[in-house]
Amino acid sequence: MTRKFTKPDYIATPNIQISLGEAIPANHLARFIVDMVAQLDLNPIYKRYGVRGGEATAPEALLAVIFYGYSTGKFSSRKIERATYEDLGFRFVAGGLHPDHDTIANFRKTFLPELKGLFVQILLLAQLSGVFKIGNLSLDGSKIHADASKSKAVSYGRLKELETTLREEVARLFEMGEQADQGDVELPEGLVIQDEIAFRRERLENLATAKAVLDARAKERYESEKAEYDAKMKEREAKARKRHHTCPGGRCQGKPRGKEPKPPEEGPSDKDQYNFTDPDSRIMKNSTNNGYDQHYNAQVAVTQNSMFIVATSLSNHPNDKQEAEPTLDAFPAELGQPKGVAMDNGYFSASNIEATEERGIEPYIATGREAHYKRVEDLLGNLPEKPAADASPKEKMAYKLATDIGKEIYRLRKCTVEPVIGIIKEIMGFRQFSLRGLRNVAGEWCLVCLAFNLKRMHSIWIAQVLY
Repeated sequence: MTRKFTKPDYIATPNIQISLGEAIPANHLARFIVDMVAQLDLNPIYKRYGVRGGEATAPEALLAVIFYGYSTGKFSSRKIERATYEDLGFRFVAGGLHPDHDTIANFRKTFLPELKGLFVQILLLAQLSGVFKIGNLSLDGSKIHADASKSKAVSYGRLKELETTLREEVARLFEMGEQADQGDVELPEGLVIQDEIAFRRERLENLATAKAVLDARAKERYESEKAEYDAKMKEREAKARKRHHTCPGGRCQGKPRGKEPKPPEEGPSDKDQYNFTDPDSRIMKNSTNNGYDQHYNAQVAVTQNSMFIVATSLSNHPNDKQEAEPTLDAFPAELGQPKGVAMDNGYFSASNIEATEERGIEPYIATGREAHYKRVEDLLGNLPEKPAADASPKEKMAYKLATDIGKEIYRLRKCTVEPVIGIIKEIMGFRQFSLRGLRNVAGEWCLVCLAFNLKRMHSIWIAQVLY
């Protein structure tokens, strides 16, 4: 007996009528995003449109396709345009429209400043719906690839070599021009001396700009490293004095233990690099492969009770030491007042502790890497000796983290902010910016975090409906 099979009819298939209402279930992310956009106040965007011009695509349709694109891993305006024809979810959020990629890209870039307001509005809607409450925060950052290639970067040492070479070539071209005017030499056909000189002078101007940027970065880096060096030396001196005073009979010398910190060097290094594709980006070390690439340093502050991103910031600083204050400053006052914030040891400094406390937030910042080996006292949960009133900020913070509340708040850091960054990179697939320049990239990072919050809010809503 021969088994029967149901075969596809590829002739009739192109004529099948599809109802989006049936194809897109009621709990689909596309429907959720359309409903959320409908609740947003878009007057600041509408006010920026001129009264004249052709019929424009409504901002709510463009916002919906961009939000849905970033939520589902489509960040290219060309891919979003194509998806409005091929993807049922995109056809739904576009409302039957098919905005071209230029319109999508220009809208995204033009209204980046308004995204911050929309970011806050969505958080307020989530708060009003009871999805999350402000409590303690976890703060962390990650390096994200810039839209720039390492092949378009040049080191400070190479800049100086190129500058010398170009100046020599300009002088030689001037000499050749004078000789040609006097009839001493005959120039090759097609060679225009003035054009060649102008070309090299333009390159010299570009090199001068690059050098000025690297000089400014080196000065900023030196000031930061000098402050950190002074703090370390002050801490060593305090430990030496304490050791001298506590030594029996005062026989111990007041020399600090351990290797003395190396003072920072002024001026740019020959290895410092400038990228001509995106000058604001910087060479940073990859945490995944120990290599170096063009990156930006993206920061997020996440609620520990519900894993919503409530503050974002972005810079081109290679380390996180200077990123705590800008991120805390980005926290919307409309959401309330956070109680505390947990950060890893990359943020630790006396100034960050002071700045956090000035904002009415209790800091819980790791003072060093977590030890793999634990003493018996640590396993038993015994508190170390309470530091004196004149103890260093590091000693006081170490004691605070050893308390039950300190352990609990800092423990939640790893299982809140780190998974959020992992979801953005691995699930949403955002690993490279589409825009260039610090201002534009910061706006796109806000858009990414806004899309994450929409996905998070949708997931919680689905869980509440089902369970």
